[in-house]
Amino acid sequence: MITRFLGSIAILFLVGCGAKKRTARTVKQEPGKKVVYTPNTGIESTKFNTSELYPLPADPGFFKKFPIASTQDYIEEFAQIAQYEMRAFGIPASITLAQGILESGSGRGELTQKTNNHFGIKCHSGWQGDYDFHDDDAKGECFRKYNHPMFSFRDHSIFLASRSRYRFLFNYRRDDYKKWAYGLKKAGYATDKKYPQKLIALIDRYNLDEFDEAVMDEGLETVRKTKDYEVFTHVVKKGDTLYGISKKYAVSVQEIMQLNNLKNTNIAIGQVLNLRKVKSK
Repeated sequence: MITRFLGSIAILFLVGCGAKKRTARTVKQEPGKKVVYTPNTGIESTKFNTSELYPLPADPGFFKKFPIASTQDYIEEFAQIAQYEMRAFGIPASITLAQGILESGSGRGELTQKTNNHFGIKCHSGWQGDYDFHDDDAKGECFRKYNHPMFSFRDHSIFLASRSRYRFLFNYRRDDYKKWAYGLKKAGYATDKKYPQKLIALIDRYNLDEFDEAVMDEGLETVRKTKDYEVFTHVVKKGDTLYGISKKYAVSVQEIMQLNNLKNTNIAIGQVLNLRKVKSK
């Protein structure tokens, strides 16, 4: 089942992201199960239990460029990824899309074009993936570089879900984008005093809340209320190994490597690892 599901998701991201027809479809849900519809590809994934994680497909192994001509192009290109992240973490797709539009210049900003980094995520301690330098708050700062934007979207989700100062946001309704926008400002996400208003204006102008509604119609509220998993961090100590950490938190080595974009199992003392595990029933 998992193999078939991953195959569908891989097609969704690596093929479906190139589609240009905006689609929002409501799919009826069976009790205890979830259906992920992949618009524009004609593929509907296998049903799977809501307690399972939402992994990303494997790195394509090459840098994929996304020539975006307009904000509408950006929305049509990345809405499915934002919706997938909403299913996985409960962050409104409208908020993720609006932040991406604002922070990446609708995918046309210099940093985004050369790194597929849509949220200005810097390298930080322990980052072992590719990187590039860009002038931001200071000259020549280190920013994470991704072969595909879906990994940037995932890092953004982990950033919000794993930091305590954003925890209160997840008590908000998943379709209350206005509350989320002001909550991000309250939590210190941005220094721009007009940041909430800018997000809300983008959501209203492009009807981004429709993507939230499509996911909510699949039963997200019920799934997220059960809190099937938790996201947290682990600071590597002397003697730690990925295998040992995986056993301690009951999460696979592969999952840890995917969440942290690790190319091998080498870790360093002081390195901060993002982790996620299914809660005990």
